[in-house]
Amino acid sequence: MLVISRQLSQTIMIGDDIKLTVVRIGQQHVRIGIDAPKHMPIQRQEIYDAIKAASSDCTTEGNE
Repeated sequence: MLVISRQLSQTIMIGDDIKLTVVRIGQQHVRIGIDAPKHMPIQRQEIYDAIKAASSDCTTEGNE
């Protein structure tokens, strides 16, 4: 894992198409803005995991 320090309003580029910007810094959280192509799915980890689990449940039900 690459760890990068950024301050408010500073940006991180991922490739040529994805830009992460520090929008707000609170006491216990950081708010990040993501600018990416519309075709690129972006999910929080817990949502991504729930989608994958639901998808896995659907495929295993068909195999019973």
